[in-house]
Amino acid sequence: MAEITKNTTIGEALRINPDIAPVLMEIGMHCLGCPSAQGETLEEAAMVHGLDADVLMERIANV
Repeated sequence: MAEITKNTTIGEALRINPDIAPVLMEIGMHCLGCPSAQGETLEEAAMVHGLDADVLMERIANV
Protein backbone atom coordinates (compact mmCIF):
# COMPACT_ATOMS: atom_id res chain seq x y z
CA MET A 1 0.00 0.00 0.00
CA ALA A 2 1.23 3.48 -0.83
CA GLU A 3 2.15 5.79 2.02
CA ILE A 4 0.00 8.80 2.83
CA THR A 5 2.10 11.89 3.62
CA LYS A 6 1.42 15.58 4.14
CA ASN A 7 2.20 16.05 0.44
CA THR A 8 -0.44 13.53 -0.67
CA THR A 9 -3.49 15.16 -2.23
CA ILE A 10 -6.84 14.53 -0.59
CA GLY A 11 -7.99 12.63 -3.67
CA GLU A 12 -4.90 10.41 -3.68
CA ALA A 13 -5.21 9.77 0.06
CA LEU A 14 -8.81 8.66 -0.36
CA ARG A 15 -7.82 6.32 -3.20
CA ILE A 16 -5.06 4.85 -1.04
CA ASN A 17 -7.30 4.43 2.01
CA PRO A 18 -11.00 5.27 1.64
CA ASP A 19 -11.45 4.58 5.36
CA ILE A 20 -9.90 7.96 6.19
CA ALA A 21 -13.00 9.78 4.86
CA PRO A 22 -14.69 9.91 8.30
CA VAL A 23 -11.53 11.42 9.83
CA LEU A 24 -11.50 14.15 7.19
CA MET A 25 -15.23 14.77 7.59
CA GLU A 26 -14.91 15.04 11.41
CA ILE A 27 -12.38 17.85 11.06
CA GLY A 28 -14.50 19.84 8.63
CA MET A 29 -13.29 18.66 5.23
CA HIS A 30 -16.77 18.05 3.88
CA CYS A 31 -15.99 18.58 0.21
CA LEU A 32 -13.96 15.41 -0.33
CA GLY A 33 -15.15 14.97 -3.91
CA CYS A 34 -14.81 18.59 -5.03
CA PRO A 35 -12.20 19.59 -7.62
CA SER A 36 -9.92 21.22 -5.05
CA ALA A 37 -9.61 17.87 -3.26
CA GLN A 38 -7.87 16.51 -6.34
CA GLY A 39 -5.12 19.12 -6.22
CA GLU A 40 -4.91 20.15 -2.57
CA THR A 41 -2.48 18.33 -0.32
CA LEU A 42 -3.41 17.19 3.16
CA GLU A 43 -1.01 19.80 4.56
CA GLU A 44 -2.63 22.59 2.52
CA ALA A 45 -6.11 21.44 3.52
CA ALA A 46 -5.12 21.34 7.19
CA MET A 47 -3.79 24.89 6.94
CA VAL A 48 -6.99 26.13 5.24
CA HIS A 49 -9.07 24.53 8.00
CA GLY A 50 -6.87 25.87 10.81
CA LEU A 51 -5.54 22.47 11.82
CA ASP A 52 -2.10 21.20 12.72
CA ALA A 53 -1.00 18.99 9.80
CA ASP A 54 0.96 16.71 12.15
CA VAL A 55 -2.16 16.06 14.24
CA LEU A 56 -4.12 15.30 11.07
CA MET A 57 -1.44 12.86 9.94
CA GLU A 58 -1.49 11.10 13.33
CA ARG A 59 -5.26 10.67 13.06
CA ILE A 60 -4.94 9.30 9.53
CA ALA A 61 -2.18 6.91 10.60
CA ASN A 62 -4.46 5.52 13.31
CA VAL A 63 -7.17 4.47 10.84
